[in-house]
Amino acid sequence: MNNIGVILFDIDGVIRSVENSYRLSLKKTVLEFCGWEPSYQDIDNAKNEGIWNNDWDLSLELIKRYIKRKNLNINVPSRKNIIKCFEGFYFGGKSNEDSKDWAGFINNEELLVEGEFFDFLSANGIIWGFVSGAESASAKYVLEKRLKLNFPPLIAMEDAPDKPNPEGFIYLAKKLSKDKLGSSNLPIAYIGDTIADVQTVLNARKKIPSQKFISIGVAPPHLHLEGRKKERSLYESKLREVGADLILNSVNDLININLEFLFKP
Repeated sequence: MNNIGVILFDIDGVIRSVENSYRLSLKKTVLEFCGWEPSYQDIDNAKNEGIWNNDWDLSLELIKRYIKRKNLNINVPSRKNIIKCFEGFYFGGKSNEDSKDWAGFINNEELLVEGEFFDFLSANGIIWGFVSGAESASAKYVLEKRLKLNFPPLIAMEDAPDKPNPEGFIYLAKKLSKDKLGSSNLPIAYIGDTIADVQTVLNARKKIPSQKFISIGVAPPHLHLEGRKKERSLYESKLREVGADLILNSVNDLININLEFLFKP
C-alpha cells in the first residue's frame, strides 16, 4: 500500500501512563527540597503554561514558586541536584545502568498501546516515529523492551531542544518522509497530551507553511478516571483553543477513524 501520511507520537501520556512514574518523581523531588508536594492539578496547571516540557525544569520552577510564595528562608537547589534526586526516584539507580537493575517509579508505568498497534498503522500506509522529551534510556526502554519495536525512529531529550521548539519534530519528519517538506510531501501529524505538543506543530507550520502539519491532542490518562470528566473537558478545550486540529480519547482511536480522510492533502 502507498504511504498516506506520517504520524509522530509523544511518548509520556500518549504511549505510556506516567502519573505514577515521571509525575510522581516530580512530586517527590519538589517535596524533598521544599517540604511541599504539588498535586497533579498543580502540575497540569503549570504544564498548561506551555513552556514546562522538561520535568527537571518544572520541578525547579515549582520549588522556586513555593519558596517565594511562602517567603521561606531556604536555598533554591541547583539543577544538578534536582536531576540527581529526580533520577533517583524515577530510575531507582542511574539511567545508564542495566534496566534490570532499575528499582524506581519507572516500573509503575502502564502501556497505553500494544505493539500490534504500529503494525496496523504500517499496514494502512502510515509511517510512524516518536518525538519525546523523555531521556533516551527511558524512551528506548518502553519502545524496545516493552513494546518490542525494532529500531523505532526516535528523537529523545538528548537529541533536540525541548518542545515547543520544533527542531526535533521537523528533523524526524524530514527523515521519515524521505522527501523535502512542503506542499508536495505527505501530511505529517503529531500526537501529544500537552499544550507544548500542540505549539510544537504550530511552530513547525511557521517554519514550513507549505507543509501540511496536523496537531492531534489527547488528555493524559489521569484525566480519564471516574469523576474527572469536568477537568478532562476543560483540559481538552484548552488543547483546542491553542490549536489542536483533532482530540482523541486515546491513540487507539486511530484504529477506528478514516485515516485517508484525516491525511487527505
